[in-house]
Amino acid sequence: MTVGSPALWIGFTVLVLALLALDLGVFHRKSHVVSVREALGWSVFWIALAFLFNLGVYHWCGSRVALEFLTGYLIEKALSVDNIFVFLVIFSYFSVPTAYQHRVLFFGILGALVMRAIFILAGAALLAAFHWMIYVFGAALVALGVKMLMQRGSDVHPERNPLFRLFKRLAPATDGYRGSRFIVREGGKWLATPLLLVLMAIEATDVVFAVDSIPAIFAITRDPFIVYTSNIFAILGLRALFFLLAGAIGNLHYLKTGLALVLSFVGVKMLIADVYKIPIAVSLTVVVCLIGGAIVASLLRLRFRPLPESAPPDVRDLSRVVSGIVCLDK
Repeated sequence: MTVGSPALWIGFTVLVLALLALDLGVFHRKSHVVSVREALGWSVFWIALAFLFNLGVYHWCGSRVALEFLTGYLIEKALSVDNIFVFLVIFSYFSVPTAYQHRVLFFGILGALVMRAIFILAGAALLAAFHWMIYVFGAALVALGVKMLMQRGSDVHPERNPLFRLFKRLAPATDGYRGSRFIVREGGKWLATPLLLVLMAIEATDVVFAVDSIPAIFAITRDPFIVYTSNIFAILGLRALFFLLAGAIGNLHYLKTGLALVLSFVGVKMLIADVYKIPIAVSLTVVVCLIGGAIVASLLRLRFRPLPESAPPDVRDLSRVVSGIVCLDK
């Protein structure tokens, strides 16, 4: 069975849909506030599942393809952290009750699965038909990396997204939330609730993230199946990661710098691919060192620069944990 065989595509899609159905239909059938403990458990589950899949890739396809999947997964996982900040802005802008946030993210990720598949297949077709597109993708990634390095405290405005603005103009909406429902029938008419507008805002912003992140993984592998599966596994764990890191994400000060350097690295990798192909093992090492170094530097900053008392409790708790870990070395 080859990596790109239809049986693998169908089998993987069925597996993902079954897991999502189990998630929503059993574990999150009722809307509730997701605790940090629950989010941690789900994060471990999705990461373990990705590594288990990686072992399967290694067994059936060999070490090279397995390294491609692992490197792509780590890149997409790191880049998906940027989504968390946008989710926070959107939920704050629409004042979404905490109990309904998981439901919105669930359907947002379901839509992202479809859009990512379309973008990946289109990207693979472009690279196969027009080899020079690799230079376009590479240059775009380097430019995006430089832009991220130059940006400081940029604001996110979901209401300015043209797709969201079009939907808001065309869809009549209620004046408030109606529980966890996306649409309701009132006065003989079907109306969108603000929760559906939130979902559309998340879907619209994911289009932007897909345009940024998908070219990055094509620097690692041209196999659409490996690109797709690594993308999907990173997205599947995004909801749990959101509830786990939402309170502390703003204090990982150097994470954006690490992400910018990763994008620049994979962009350069694409630009020089015809001259020198950087080995997958080297790419994996660079990605791990850049992201890991950015996280460690951010945690050390929390250790040596105490947070103000006005900081959220969960962020202060994180700072105390880091302080305790660092003090073990003394």
